[in-house]
Amino acid sequence: MANQYRTTAAPQGEGAAAPRVPKAPPQEPGAKELKARAWRSRRYRWDMKYSPYAFLAPFFLFFLAFGLFPLLYTGWASLHRVSLTDPNNMEWIGFKNFTRLLGDEFFWNALKNTVTIGLLSTVPQLVMALGIAHLLNYKLRGSWFFRVAVLTPYATSVAAATLVFVLLFGRDYGMINWGLGLVGIDNIDWKNGTFTSQLAVSTIVIWRWTGYNALIYLAAMQSIPNDLYESAALDGASRWQQFWHVTLPSLRPTILFTCVVSTIGATQLFGEPLLFNDGASPTGGPDHQFQTLGLYLYEQGWVNLHLGRASAIAWAMFLILLVIAAVNWLLARRLRKNEGRA
Repeated sequence: MANQYRTTAAPQGEGAAAPRVPKAPPQEPGAKELKARAWRSRRYRWDMKYSPYAFLAPFFLFFLAFGLFPLLYTGWASLHRVSLTDPNNMEWIGFKNFTRLLGDEFFWNALKNTVTIGLLSTVPQLVMALGIAHLLNYKLRGSWFFRVAVLTPYATSVAAATLVFVLLFGRDYGMINWGLGLVGIDNIDWKNGTFTSQLAVSTIVIWRWTGYNALIYLAAMQSIPNDLYESAALDGASRWQQFWHVTLPSLRPTILFTCVVSTIGATQLFGEPLLFNDGASPTGGPDHQFQTLGLYLYEQGWVNLHLGRASAIAWAMFLILLVIAAVNWLLARRLRKNEGRA
């Protein structure tokens, strides 16, 4: 029995296990600890609740300062007769600035030119962008180089691009007339013709924005599931049939978005036609043949100094953009309904 006690007893000396000390019962947190915990919990709730508004606040502050206030001020100025040299001296005239636009042939000419240039630039631009995106969607060597290359015109300054195209469309020494002369076509006076000048301005817009829209289409194409293409290939569809029946239907929302954005950009077109004219005049040529709404607004406000009339033109452009946005909403709604039925 003694031997049994000796073998089971705890070993003594070096290497012996330390005796177990019972743990002290947990102490209740003090008042300061409870207060700190409550503050951290409250701060966490505030962070989760108000931090999104804090992140959005800079945009709304800049919008109020540089977006909403100018919009409201131009709306108020459009109801007055006011000169740019004395903007504080306003004479109330009601809607006379707007009714004057209805009978202003230069306003309707600018609106017609804006629509024409918009069609000449938007339709080829989006078609070319769709084709370029379709080619870039394939696995090509150096695809990143081509993607950066198509975006380079968008990163180019409007002034630099327009001045280069002014040289290209020169009547006597322009490279385009030189190329046309090789096939027996006489020199074209691009600036003084109505259609030719609008085509030249549209070419500048096409060159600058095609690559930008191509990358938008490319991003949308890469989000299309490959299973759709594999199923179409198993059914015997060719590359063209896959593009027509798989790619285009999947890109309908994106195409609608780019159409609306391009239309808005065409409505606000200013830099290209301004710099294309001799002396950067806002008249849009000697016969106002490529004067857009943006140029007409600038001419009335900063050349003729009629701030009230310019404000009315700005609000007319704003109303046109609202109509475009409404059409976009109706088309998007119809597309969603059709997709839901399918």
